[in-house]
Amino acid sequence: MRNLYKLAALAIFSLGGINLMAQTNPMTTTITTPPPPVAKKSPKTTTIHGETLTDDYFWLRDTAKKNPEMLAHLEAENAFTETYMEPTKAFQESLYKEMVGRIKETDSNVPYKIGNYFYYSRTEQGKQYPIHVRKKASLDAAEEITLDLNELAKDKKYTALGTYAVTDDGSLLAYSIDTNGFRDYILHIKDLRTGKLLADDLGKVASAFWANDNKTLFYVTEDAAKRDYRLYRHTLGDAKEKDALVYEEKDELYGVYAYRGRSRGYIFAVSASSTTTEVSYIDANKPTDAFKLMLPRKENVEYYPEHHGEFFYVRINDTGRNFRLITAPTATPQRNWREVVPARKDVMIEDIDAFAGHLVVSERENGLPKLRITDLKDGKIHYLEFPDMVYSSGVGRNPEFETGVLRYDYQSFTTPGSVYDYDMRTRKSELKKQTPVLGGFDPTQYHSERIYATAADGVKVPISLVYKKDLKRDGTRPLLLYGYGSYGISSNVTFNANRLSLIDRGVVYAIAHIRGGGDLGKEWYDDGKMLRKKNTFTDFITAGEYLVKEGYTSRERLVATGGSAGGLLIGAVANLRPELFKALVAQVPFVDVVNTMLDAALPLTVGEYLEWGNPNEKDAYAYIKSYSPYDNIAAKDYPTMLVKASLNDSQVPYWEAAKYVAKMRALKTDKNPLLLKTNMGAGHSGASGRYDALRDVAFDYAFILGQFGITQ
Repeated sequence: MRNLYKLAALAIFSLGGINLMAQTNPMTTTITTPPPPVAKKSPKTTTIHGETLTDDYFWLRDTAKKNPEMLAHLEAENAFTETYMEPTKAFQESLYKEMVGRIKETDSNVPYKIGNYFYYSRTEQGKQYPIHVRKKASLDAAEEITLDLNELAKDKKYTALGTYAVTDDGSLLAYSIDTNGFRDYILHIKDLRTGKLLADDLGKVASAFWANDNKTLFYVTEDAAKRDYRLYRHTLGDAKEKDALVYEEKDELYGVYAYRGRSRGYIFAVSASSTTTEVSYIDANKPTDAFKLMLPRKENVEYYPEHHGEFFYVRINDTGRNFRLITAPTATPQRNWREVVPARKDVMIEDIDAFAGHLVVSERENGLPKLRITDLKDGKIHYLEFPDMVYSSGVGRNPEFETGVLRYDYQSFTTPGSVYDYDMRTRKSELKKQTPVLGGFDPTQYHSERIYATAADGVKVPISLVYKKDLKRDGTRPLLLYGYGSYGISSNVTFNANRLSLIDRGVVYAIAHIRGGGDLGKEWYDDGKMLRKKNTFTDFITAGEYLVKEGYTSRERLVATGGSAGGLLIGAVANLRPELFKALVAQVPFVDVVNTMLDAALPLTVGEYLEWGNPNEKDAYAYIKSYSPYDNIAAKDYPTMLVKASLNDSQVPYWEAAKYVAKMRALKTDKNPLLLKTNMGAGHSGASGRYDALRDVAFDYAFILGQFGITQ
């Protein structure tokens, strides 16, 4: 998947009874800094559909990431950014300590049970990474460390855990580690009885899981373009060369993933594009059997099965874009279907979870998640009730099939992340843990709401907001507007303790639930992709304009941010309506859409023809070119901008941001700051260690707050 801001003169805000006057802003006063780096021009031309495209900065692309001139340019950009931000160093440190001060640094999450063990992870003060542990039979038992990421991360700039899969008998752990940020996960198998690694060497994998026999491991590998495409079966102790290739997807529009269902009755192999799926399956007790096709692929039909007894529950969108739920006999899944929940235009069925005595259906209605629970003995249906008007909730970690207790997660703008156990028979919830927020956090001091802006075509665009309760809609408050709007991914309302460092200083935080995301179902997604992608950008502009019109903020105090495909959004609105924003922050932005989508050798490109269109087709090319941020930079004024990238990003290569900044520097007519910061040792999600990540947030917040004139 491509998968914070003009300062109002001497504005005074009342923040919890404290009057803060806008301070002299070191980032808007004269600073003696060297001129920004100027990238050389080395034109490369491409002819497509009778047009010749000239890319002056193609030379910044280096897939090997070893070109000394390119590396020197990135380091020069980083040095310029650091020099520019030097006056905020003390503020950054203060913000960092403030955010760390809200964390219970030594903490643990809620255990979950698999077989005879309780598994959980915990953190220790001063350590960057979690420690994975377990206890046998009882939570009062002695703790056993299964994996300490801090030990694995020693002397490494980056460490990320991928697969973490334990055999049913608890004897073996398959885990994968990426140490460069490029999603190069290397698989290891650890004998938890001895603590030693086994000799089984499977190399780089995308994912892995065990069959029921505690010795057969299924794993997925990727091709040169990082497309997950092959499923292998490995028997413990065998050399990799003996592993059986059980499935290969040759169509580059599709990727492969596989899993064992909660019932442990079946293993499913799924071949999926962004619009179509096809599933094969085997008995999980017979891992050497040949996979059988459940339903042949049919273009624009997705289906996702779960097993229960003699039936598969199948979520399928054959009769409506938002899916219906059916049952199909395991013996004859292609016929004798029974509809359980019909397709509904206003309700999206997002997932299904089958338990021995209950069925849980995750739905989304009016942009909010709902959990629909059916007692399979008496057929009675009910929904969980949630206290906030704007919130997020979803099914949590539930590995056991034979249980009447559902673990679910809940949070809102004002409610920290909470884990509940819900007795599906008595309909009572038990709070197992709410993430501690230290430092005197009082949720009653904040208010959240959802409002709607009307787009030019009459569509109502939801906007979720949170702020201190003293809000006066007089246009004087600074506001940070976030957006994403791609891949059908919903922009959920979540709690973020770091965000308090903005809100407590008077900032209003808002999420625009724009088309292209999944907030209002599949049609909402469809209306913001391919040849309707521009709806994503105009919805965001509509949201910004409405927030100004309604007095939540003003153009001089409106900042927008987005990352990845949300960075594409930021780049697009910068070209379309630069005067609407004081500043923009683009994180790992997908901004060079034409060049990237014309290069089928790059990771993700081919599979994303179904998201953006295939520019080898003339109409798709013309449409993509009409909004691609890099291709539409012009000689005009732009707002202040911070652009961030990561050198080892496999999803949005670093050169997209580097080229974008180079071209904008050469063309823009304003004197507003334009900063590029590249993490030279991380991937798409930035720093992997929790303290390193907080320092990155402190940097961003110092930049954002500085644009508002807030420096302490």
